[in-house]
Amino acid sequence: MLNFFQQLGQRTLKIFQRLGRGHLFFIQILASIPGILLRPSLIIAQIFAIGVLSLSIILVSGLFVGMVLGLQGYNTLVNFGATEMLGAVVSLSLVRELGPVLTALLFAGRAGSALTAEIGLMKATEQLSGMEMMAVNPLKRIMVPRFIAGVISMPLLAAIFSAIGIFGGYLVTVELLSVDAGAFWSQMQDKTDFVDDILNGVLKSVIFGIVITWIAIFEGYDCTPTSEGVSRATTRTVVHSSLAILGLDFILTMLMF
Repeated sequence: MLNFFQQLGQRTLKIFQRLGRGHLFFIQILASIPGILLRPSLIIAQIFAIGVLSLSIILVSGLFVGMVLGLQGYNTLVNFGATEMLGAVVSLSLVRELGPVLTALLFAGRAGSALTAEIGLMKATEQLSGMEMMAVNPLKRIMVPRFIAGVISMPLLAAIFSAIGIFGGYLVTVELLSVDAGAFWSQMQDKTDFVDDILNGVLKSVIFGIVITWIAIFEGYDCTPTSEGVSRATTRTVVHSSLAILGLDFILTMLMF
């Protein structure tokens, strides 16, 4: 029994130690941002690697999510004779919830895991140690550009996801199920508020981008420098990011709406 409580205490202390290291790491990242803004080429290269290369999965997923949402909404609303509300249903569902949340989950699975694996391999092959020996701060040269690129890319990808999702909903409801196009667009414009819906969705995606990128680069930077350690860090990135997204989504939704 004593050994059980001893092991429990040790694991608890390790958890709090990692949380402390993670928050100190985040503070160092924020403090290093002004200096890296003088080298925009580093940020642009990472935006391409993180954001542009994630665009294909965002486009395909957004299209099919919008199509499914339009089909399910039609099957529900047709029983009440309210199919003209499909535009508002599709728009609000995507802009408020599905757009930011699903984009964040896809972003964590594709870009977050890639960031962790890349930085973890740099640590395992002692590239980060080599940079320190050459008087180059790896935090500023490697971590900060990736952090900024992740925070910039996430809201843009979420906006693209929502736009493509609305187009997918339009294809199914208007072109396939013959819902009136004028009612679809007019109800969407009437029921979707710029501040309460669109800006709140953008704020969610920005917060998700900060959290996902922070977790991804910290897990890579803090991982055990072995192949097994890198694989475990990559798995932790996806799991912790997904849980953080869902938990933050509930908190932000409760505060906003």
